[in-house]
Amino acid sequence: MHSCLTKGLSRYRAARFVLLVAVGSLLPAACKHAEEPTAPEVRPVRTIKIEQRAATSTVTLTGTVHAQSEISLSFRIDGRMTERRVKVGDTVKPGQLVARLDPQNEQSSLQGANAQLVAATAQQIEARSSYARLRDLVAKRAVSQAQYEQAEAVMKSADAAVAVARSQVTLATNRLTYTRLVSDSAGVVTSVGAESGEVVRAGQKIVEIAREGGRDAVFDFPAAVKESMPEKPEFTVSLTMNPKVEAAARVREVSPRADPVTGTFQFRLRLIDPPPAMRLGSTVTARMSRGAAEGYVIPASALVRSDRRSAVWVVDPKALTVAQQVVEVSDFDPGWVIATGVKPGDIVVTAGVQVLRPGQKVRLLETRQ
Repeated sequence: MHSCLTKGLSRYRAARFVLLVAVGSLLPAACKHAEEPTAPEVRPVRTIKIEQRAATSTVTLTGTVHAQSEISLSFRIDGRMTERRVKVGDTVKPGQLVARLDPQNEQSSLQGANAQLVAATAQQIEARSSYARLRDLVAKRAVSQAQYEQAEAVMKSADAAVAVARSQVTLATNRLTYTRLVSDSAGVVTSVGAESGEVVRAGQKIVEIAREGGRDAVFDFPAAVKESMPEKPEFTVSLTMNPKVEAAARVREVSPRADPVTGTFQFRLRLIDPPPAMRLGSTVTARMSRGAAEGYVIPASALVRSDRRSAVWVVDPKALTVAQQVVEVSDFDPGWVIATGVKPGDIVVTAGVQVLRPGQKVRLLETRQ
């Protein structure tokens, strides 16, 4: 029994020794993990160094060329359109036939109106002859005054019936002419609204024509630009695909109401002596100088929203961390903005702005001057 106790004690001591060795080997590793902090995430960013002060404020917007006057040609009566002689892009002249309706119903109406006029005219001739006879007889007291007055009333009624019949002939004749749709001015067909064989309603657009003459450049202006525009702004409009093709422009018409979806106001600029390359439908760019501007030029990609305000990420050059700086945008361009709130020498992040947070470490990929 003593030997059994001795063996059990020896096994206990051996197991305890192994456990102590295992725990001892784990403690340094645990301490090592506790002592080593997690390396901070470093974001690569592109930046620009603020140096260029905006000398002038320039508004740049994109629009399209339209005719100063556009008209929609439509029939005055309902009917089935049997022919449309023009298509989009065709040039039309004054008096040119554009489309035609089936004239069968109007021809029948005109025939009926002419027949009624013939009948009314015959009754008128008879009534006048009867009146003339009774007028001579009543002077000789051969007929009564009542008979004479009755003949006079019949004659006047016949005269009225002839006048009505003639007006019906005129209306039927006009309706027959309305089956032919004729252009009243020269221009270019910009769109069509119906095809041959369709039953069209009176007033439904058949073709739309851009009249020859002046051309407008149409743009959608933001409310901020509209409010800050000078009294007599001057614009330079150029083709977007070829900026060397340009023309001066003046404001001709401004929409009094903002678009309910975009909140912008439509401006129509009259092009002064536009070059032939500025055809209808061409995409153009308008530029307007608003004089001296306060602020610095910043890429539009640098802007972020912070508490409903515009802001940029500014890099601390020593710590290489970022912080948000609120800015006020006074002007904008498709690729640049003019803003206050930054100062010369500030390093502003231009790419990667959406994944940054205050105090985050960054690695500068490129700093543009």
